[in-house]
Amino acid sequence: MSRFSRQARQPRPQEQQVEWKPRTTLGNMVSSGKINSMDQIYENGMRIQESEIVKHLLPDIKSQVVHVGIVQKQTDAGEMTRFNALVAVGNEAGWFGIGKGKSSQMRISIDKATTAAYLNVIPVKLGCGSWECRCNKPHSIPFKVKGKGGSVSLELIPAPRGLGLVAGQNIKGLLKLAGLVDIWTKSFGSTNTMSSTTKAIFNALRSTYSVG
Repeated sequence: MSRFSRQARQPRPQEQQVEWKPRTTLGNMVSSGKINSMDQIYENGMRIQESEIVKHLLPDIKSQVVHVGIVQKQTDAGEMTRFNALVAVGNEAGWFGIGKGKSSQMRISIDKATTAAYLNVIPVKLGCGSWECRCNKPHSIPFKVKGKGGSVSLELIPAPRGLGLVAGQNIKGLLKLAGLVDIWTKSFGSTNTMSSTTKAIFNALRSTYSVG
């Protein structure tokens, strides 16, 4: 894990924008109040093309820098350094997204990745699918789901209330962003490869709707 990842591990509240001028039809509908929830957007199959839409409808959404890598390339003009950032966003209540960004400056690469994550937000179905619990509270997931990213495969299994997040530290933070409180996890492959692990988590969480 790079030192950049350790420095930016904790989720941070999204900074408020000074002014938003919608550039798309959906943006205008959200700004005018014709659409006032993310659920409406996904129920109607609308495509989000402005990150401000997500910030407006999910004001409590947070972002977390998952990983920042350095790529160095030797050119005729000298050594060129670029940063690859991976960012996850979530409101800890059923919405989650991931995004990647590249730039010659670390801060810009993180900003690009954050914007991409907003545009890639998905709903996560929360529930209580554990036979040991059956409290009907949205603290876990309703059924077992699987996700794959690169060489990493991940299983999320419903857990009883009070168990907590039974997962590695890297995975815990991402599941918390999605709104999970109690979960069993099984992972296969090198979970230290955060790009693959994050994609596996994203695909597993997306399956809570596509499967169910």
